[in-house]
Amino acid sequence: MENIKSYVQENKERFLNELIELLKIPSVSADTAYSQDVIDTSEAVKISLEKAGCDKVEICETAGYPIVYGEKMIDPSLPTILVYGHYDVQPADPIELWTSPPFEPVIKKTEIHPEGAIFARGACDDKGQMYMHVKAFEYMVQSNTLPCNVKFMIEGEEEVGSVNLKTFVEKNVEKLKNDVILISDTGMISNQQPSITTGLRGLSYVEVEVTGPNRDLHSGLYGGAVANPINILSKMIASLHDENNYITIPGFYDNVEELSLEERAEMGKAPFSLENYKKALDLNDVYGEKGYTTNERNSIRPTLDVNGIWGGYIGEGAKTVIASQAFAKISMRLVPNQDWEEITELFAKHFTSIAPAGVTVKVKPHHGGQGYVTPIDSIGYKAANMAYTETFGVPAIPVRSGGSIPIVALFEKELKSKTILMGFGLDSDAIHSPNEHFGVFNYLKGIETIPLFYKYFVELSK
Repeated sequence: MENIKSYVQENKERFLNELIELLKIPSVSADTAYSQDVIDTSEAVKISLEKAGCDKVEICETAGYPIVYGEKMIDPSLPTILVYGHYDVQPADPIELWTSPPFEPVIKKTEIHPEGAIFARGACDDKGQMYMHVKAFEYMVQSNTLPCNVKFMIEGEEEVGSVNLKTFVEKNVEKLKNDVILISDTGMISNQQPSITTGLRGLSYVEVEVTGPNRDLHSGLYGGAVANPINILSKMIASLHDENNYITIPGFYDNVEELSLEERAEMGKAPFSLENYKKALDLNDVYGEKGYTTNERNSIRPTLDVNGIWGGYIGEGAKTVIASQAFAKISMRLVPNQDWEEITELFAKHFTSIAPAGVTVKVKPHHGGQGYVTPIDSIGYKAANMAYTETFGVPAIPVRSGGSIPIVALFEKELKSKTILMGFGLDSDAIHSPNEHFGVFNYLKGIETIPLFYKYFVELSK
């Protein structure tokens, strides 16, 4: 334990500088303007794995962005850990809300991160957390303490739905064969209280289009005589929730897992301050489905949210038009047992059915994935808990996340192995938002903790 602490302190500046260089590359997978940057990032990840000590590293081409695969097989009779991460990042928009340029990383002290935090797009999601594994692996190789085999699979399309990962996994089951999958693309409760994510919500993401007249119309000459697509879309979206914020799509809740009061009570033991939550978001009150707490609403309950809405004239000044079309992007976070493809069909059928005469509606599915729950009595969970307990001084608390990592369910189906979600980010790290950041403490603590997972996993597997 002292050896890894010393190694981290001795190499602290190098670890930070290497991550900063990786964060400078704008690997935005959603925008084709950054295609070369995404490819360049895959090359940078390949080089980092080679330098860290992998015996074999290759860039595996897909129909989209490449997957970086690396491995170090020291003994076929020993367990194998597969590390998954992603090198692509979310778009940085809106740029004007960043306090420093999103791809010019800087370290700034904050109230939560007195040791400083790295501000940059991808700092926490997921370059910083992915790179912890590379540096932890480097330590184990350099110190000759790697206790088992390790494989890395780092992809470049997670932020756009991992559209080509399924095909890659299906075609490479033997290559990816493992005893446990380790992912750090989640968070923990606080820097004093670690937690292990045991559940993820699924996802259905769609885009809707409402079309009225065949062109934009003068709002004076035609207003009140023809359907206004923006007005209609707004009403349709509003009708998707009732007065208790219950989603009104028929069949939506048919397969929703209902947790017992005992299970909900166990979840409620996690430290949480509603006042601090509201203060951090500058809210005067919270909002959500009636009958559930804030932490339940964003983890064990399904949701439907509009992620973007547009149409008509939004430029400076006035232009009195009735727009020909209106659009919205809508995401539904799903809980275990809800099939994302079935939910997408239910949404499309319902949304089309509630459109009034005078408009036509199109629903375009984008991507989705299944929810996931991992047992807390598995060897992997126990090893992770022992690792956190040793480095933080307190046991980890099992929590369910409101986020989605659709490939986790895919891994279990195709590779027949459980996934352990060892996150080191915090809710306040602003992932997917302006001013995303990752604490220096968290980054280094992750490097310190991950080798212990390897150690305890191997010991418990004997």
